[in-house]
Amino acid sequence: MTDEIVPGTLYIVATPIGNLADLSPRAREVLGQVAIVAAEDTRISRRLLDGRADSVSMVSVNEHSERGAVDGLISQLVGGRDVALVSDAGTPLISDPGYRLVAAAHEAGVRVCPLPGPCAAIAALSAAGLPSDRFFFEGFLPARSGARRKRLEVLSDQAGTLIFYVPARDLDAVLADLSEILGSDRLATMGRELTKLHETVRRSSLGELQTWVQADPNQSRGEAVLVVAGNPTPADAVNIQALARELAAELPPSRAAKVLARLTGLTRNQAWNALPTSSEAGEAPK
Repeated sequence: MTDEIVPGTLYIVATPIGNLADLSPRAREVLGQVAIVAAEDTRISRRLLDGRADSVSMVSVNEHSERGAVDGLISQLVGGRDVALVSDAGTPLISDPGYRLVAAAHEAGVRVCPLPGPCAAIAALSAAGLPSDRFFFEGFLPARSGARRKRLEVLSDQAGTLIFYVPARDLDAVLADLSEILGSDRLATMGRELTKLHETVRRSSLGELQTWVQADPNQSRGEAVLVVAGNPTPADAVNIQALARELAAELPPSRAAKVLARLTGLTRNQAWNALPTSSEAGEAPK
């Protein structure tokens, strides 16, 4: 009788977005023990393994190689070997490869364990000075201006704060399109080269940010995150108020608030405050 093989664990390991001191002790420990590191770029991630005495197998998992690597990695996990998934920088799967591997691990009954840590989107949002109770992470916009503007038209009515990843060389063009579609006076914060030597965090209007970027060639180097204020008066704001009046006329206030929250995405308190008073509704809510 043979011992039953216990499957390994797939660790999702967040790594520094610039400053290597941001690698957590737990992440360092896991990377020092796993049998396999699945990396977006094995050359970049190898520096995280400096000082490891034993050898470790490294497997490329990027947009081109992930499909072909999944079966082999799942076989290793099912066979009892631990695997750490890392991206070039930050939290894996956030505008990076890896979801196919994670989905396959769940389907195979393999334990998936996240090791939280750096994420450029969240780091920029935390320093933006913009509402963070509700936000929309878009990631990278289309590279061509025409397609980018079409996408921004779709996003223009988003009430939540918007987060974009932007190669710094494209900041001027992206800010120009944002200014045209969302309005040059829309408030935004740019975080460039976050946690690195030349880190820049600047909060201003989209138009002013574009002018500032144009005047400073250094702002076109590296990677950037743009955090943009949401639309304070989305197109469906009037519809929400109309819906609130109709619900208040037909339902008890608590029930009306619950239904309004469910249909619009408002919080329960926001929905309650959106309901008209009895005098505004024309009659007491039933």
